[in-house]
Amino acid sequence: MAELLDQNLSPSEERSRKRKDFKVIAPISSLDEARMILPLADILVREKDGRLIILLVLTVPEGQARADSATEASSLREGIYSLVRELITGTAQIKTTVFKAEEVLNGIYEFTKAEKAGMLLIGWQSRLIPEITLKDTISHFLSVDPPCPVVALRPSQTLINGEGWVGIKKVLMGIRGGVHSTLTLRVAYAIAQQNEGRLTLLHVCKPDAPEEEIIFEDSFQPAVENLDLITETLIRRGDVGSVILKESHRCQALVMGMGLGGVQENTGLNLLDRILTGTDCTVIMVKEAIAKEQATGEAMQPGEVVVDRPVALVVDKWFAENTFHSQEFADLERLLVLKNERKLTISLGLPALNEEETVGEVISSVKQALVDEIPLLDEIVLIDSGSEDSTRDIAADLGIPVYIHQDILPNYGSYHGKGEALWKSLYVLKGDLIAWIDTDIKNIHPRFVYGVIGPLLRVPHIHYVKGFYRRPLADGDKLMLEGGGRVTELTARPFFNLFFPELSGLIQPLSGEYAGRRTALERMPFFTGYGVETGLLIDLLDSYGLNSIAQVDLLERIHHNQPLPSLSKMSFAIMQVLMSRLEKKHNTRLLVESNRSMNLIRHGKRRRYYLESIEI
Repeated sequence: MAELLDQNLSPSEERSRKRKDFKVIAPISSLDEARMILPLADILVREKDGRLIILLVLTVPEGQARADSATEASSLREGIYSLVRELITGTAQIKTTVFKAEEVLNGIYEFTKAEKAGMLLIGWQSRLIPEITLKDTISHFLSVDPPCPVVALRPSQTLINGEGWVGIKKVLMGIRGGVHSTLTLRVAYAIAQQNEGRLTLLHVCKPDAPEEEIIFEDSFQPAVENLDLITETLIRRGDVGSVILKESHRCQALVMGMGLGGVQENTGLNLLDRILTGTDCTVIMVKEAIAKEQATGEAMQPGEVVVDRPVALVVDKWFAENTFHSQEFADLERLLVLKNERKLTISLGLPALNEEETVGEVISSVKQALVDEIPLLDEIVLIDSGSEDSTRDIAADLGIPVYIHQDILPNYGSYHGKGEALWKSLYVLKGDLIAWIDTDIKNIHPRFVYGVIGPLLRVPHIHYVKGFYRRPLADGDKLMLEGGGRVTELTARPFFNLFFPELSGLIQPLSGEYAGRRTALERMPFFTGYGVETGLLIDLLDSYGLNSIAQVDLLERIHHNQPLPSLSKMSFAIMQVLMSRLEKKHNTRLLVESNRSMNLIRHGKRRRYYLESIEI
C-alpha cells in the first residue's frame, strides 16, 4: 500500500501561519498617547490575526548621553505594561529606542522597514518631540513612500475624555478611489466591527465624471452585498472637503485614504487641514505602501506588488468564518441530535462510472458508520452513468438502490456527463439535505460525508458545502505529494480570480465531495458535463450570496491520475460554463455554437498526427 511520508500544513493552517507573521508597529512616547493608540492597535492586529510591537520612543537633548534616559524609559515601560494588560486582548512585544531629536522620524521609518512590518500606526495627539510639528509628522509618514501601510490617528476630545473606543459605533468611510480604498475599508470595517457598530460608505464624485460612480459600484459592490455592517452607501457630487465635512456630523469616526497626491501643499494637506479644523470627530487617515517602481512608472515584474481590492476583505472574512474542519463534526451522535431537532432527512448520492475497484469499499465504509452504527443517513443511492464493469452489481449486492441516470426522467431526454447524473439524482433522492461524494476515493473515510453535512446541520444560513483536501497522486506504490487538482490551478482558479473574485477563497472548487439543501439545489440549473461544479458555485453566489457557501477540510484524498487529454476536455467544459455566466453577468454574447466543438490532437500510425473533433 502506498505510504505518505511528508506531513505538510493544510491550506487553512498555512494561511493562519502567514497571518501570524503580520506585524503592527505602534511608536509611543507617552502614556496619554498609549491610551489612545493601543485600543486601535489591538483592533488592527486582530483584523489580521497578527502581532503587535510597541516601540517606546524617547529623545535626548543635544549633548546629552542616551544612557541618561534609562530611568525615564523604565518608568514608561512599567506604565505601558500596565496598559497592555488592560487594553490588549492578545500579546504585545515592547521595544525601547532612544533618538536624538532630529533622528526620530527617520529612526521610526528605518525600524519599521527592518522589522518588515505589515502596518505602522502613528498618533497625532501627542508630539514625539516638541520641535516636530503636527504637519511635519503627517508629511513625513504619509507623503513619502512608506515601508508598509500607514494608519494615522487624530482622536476627538470625546474619544479622549469620554467612553474611549467603546463609544465609537458610527463610522464614516470617505472613498476617493485609488490604491488606498481597500486599506481604508479594512480599517473602517474593523473599527465598526469592534463595537458592533455601523459603517457608512461615502463616495464623492466629480460633477463632470459620471464614470467614477460606475467604477465605485464595480469595486465595492461585493463589499456592500456581503459585509453586513455596511448599512448605508452615499454617492455625492461636488467638492470633496465640503461634502465630507457636511456628512461627518453623522459619525463618531471618519476614516479616509490619503490619495496619491499625498499631503503636499495645495493637494492632500489642504484637504486635511479643512477636515481637522472643520470636524470634531475622530479622524483616521490611511496610506497604502506604494512600490517605488509603481510610483516612477517603471516596468513591474510579476509578483512584485500585491494588489488588494475591496473584495479581498469580503473573501478574508468569508474564509475565516465559513472554513471548517471535518474534525469539528466527528461527534456523530451530536450530529444526529441536530438532525432530529431540525426534523431533517439526509440522502447520499454516489455518482459512478466504471468504479468497480473502489465502489465497494466506499459503500461499505460509509454505510457501516453512518447508517448501521449511527443512522445519520436516511438513504444511500448509486447513480450510475452506464458502467460497463461490475460497479452496479457490487452496489446492489451491498443492499443499496441502483439507478442508471439515463433511465431517470426519460421524457426529458438524456445527456452525457456528470452534471446530468447529479441533476437527475435530485429526483430519486428524497432527503432535505443532499450529499454527493465521488466513488473513486482510495482512502475512503466517513468524514468525506459527515464533513460536508456538518455545516448544513449547524449553520442555518449555509446552503452549500464544498470539501477540500490534499490531493497526492497515486503512481504505483508511490505517492506524489503534489500534482492533484491541475484543472483547478490552471483553469478554474485563474478564472474565478479574474471574473468571480468572491469565489477565490475556495480551496478546491472542483472537488467531488459536496452537500446542499434541497431548497437551494432545486432552484439551480445544472450544467450537464464537467462544468457542473463551477456552474453551481456561480449560481449559488448569485442567488444566495457568498455566505451561503462553506468549505470543509477533509484532510487527504488519494486517487489515480487523469490523462492529459481528459484534463483538456474538463478544462474546455469549465471554460464554457465560465463564459456562459460572464455573458449573463455582463449581458453580452461571448460564445457561439461552433465554440462548443474541441479539436484534440491525436497520434496515429506512421507517426502521423490528426485532429479529432468532439462536442463538449
